[in-house]
Amino acid sequence: MPFLSHLRRLAEKRLTGLPLPCSLQLAGGRSIGATQARVAFIVRDMRALMHLAQGAIGRLAEDYVEGRVEIEGEMRDLVLVAPALLGVDPTQQARHGLSRLVRHAQRAIWERTHHSRAKDARQIQRHYDVSDEFFALWLDPKRVYSCAYFSEPAMSLREAQDAKLDMICRKLMLRPGQRFIDIGAGWGGLLLWAAEHYGVDATGITLSRNQHAYVTTLIRRKGLQGRVRMLLQDYRDIDESLPFDRVASVGMCEHVGRPNLPDYFAKIHRLLKPGGLVMNHGITAGDTGTPQFDGGMSDFIEKYIFPGGQLVHVSVMLNAITRGKLEPLDAECLRPHYAQTLWHWADALEAHLDEAREILGEDADRTIRAYRLYLAGSAMGFEHGWTSLFQILASRPDGVVGHDGPIMGRLGATQSEYPFNRAYVYTQDGKHVLASSTLE
Repeated sequence: MPFLSHLRRLAEKRLTGLPLPCSLQLAGGRSIGATQARVAFIVRDMRALMHLAQGAIGRLAEDYVEGRVEIEGEMRDLVLVAPALLGVDPTQQARHGLSRLVRHAQRAIWERTHHSRAKDARQIQRHYDVSDEFFALWLDPKRVYSCAYFSEPAMSLREAQDAKLDMICRKLMLRPGQRFIDIGAGWGGLLLWAAEHYGVDATGITLSRNQHAYVTTLIRRKGLQGRVRMLLQDYRDIDESLPFDRVASVGMCEHVGRPNLPDYFAKIHRLLKPGGLVMNHGITAGDTGTPQFDGGMSDFIEKYIFPGGQLVHVSVMLNAITRGKLEPLDAECLRPHYAQTLWHWADALEAHLDEAREILGEDADRTIRAYRLYLAGSAMGFEHGWTSLFQILASRPDGVVGHDGPIMGRLGATQSEYPFNRAYVYTQDGKHVLASSTLE
């Protein structure tokens, strides 16, 4: 079979160029590559051999989830191999040629049809309602499912997530009695931190039924019913009649959809009091030319992990914020912090595979395989700069010119509560402080 022989030759050529010794075992027991392999691919379907020969690592990941190929070896070794197996920068490959035009047209159609209220609810529930117990195996105790902040490299994941929560609160200048809303509040980490440490009146929203039930129970257990609430609600339906002093959007904009981002930030503008602040903490694409990856990687994430998810470059995000009539004030890139966060998650999942199988039951193998590749592969993406993470602080200017205010107010500038310097965030030696409580 000439075609099969051609595929074997291409696959063997791929293996010889990899940074670690790897092997390939074909049906019938024939092996190619290293005898002492760190990563071994055991092909059970010729489609997997074709994807390996092509370097289509997203397609190969799908083959692994569906059992068409077995991958033996450590996830950290596989991640060292994957970029060389791909052979190109996936953010550049999709920028050129007819395939780019076709994908752009397909994506434009997809964008316009995948973000109704009903579809967003189904997509969020498909990811976040897999199992609370499953996520608890590899997240920190507060189940914070977003980039941590390692102000000290040796921090534990728990310490780094606490530092991130506090940094967001400090950047937002939270004070007792303020009305605060967390859009896409997850398992309530930021919502409860802001209420307990900064004394705000806090509202969270989610489309995940599991998260809503979990956080509602936590609120009741902590005796915070009077000033903390969790709503099962679409962001488009948040009541605008009583504006908020502060808004947080953490890991939310990735689910909104590129065409909807200006409307999303316009909604936040309407939710904010004049002079109020919003923190948008979200994953961004690493390249301006395309938010999608070639090699099937974006398709893999869409199919198995985040249906309806979409990334944009930070420049697009800033444009959308501005079009929403908000003023960007400060942007901070935390890309290396997310790579470290993801490795904490990936290593924790690897250490609890047996427990994960017990929790997930019937469909355990497919889900675990998908998440093993997703977590380690995402860490690789942040390490290589294919994806990034930005915290963008913005305000709704109050529209008052020439009033008495901090710094610029006396010069006749439209104001917000932002002091137009970072001194309030940092200590004198330039490091973030993790405040135990601003109420003490």
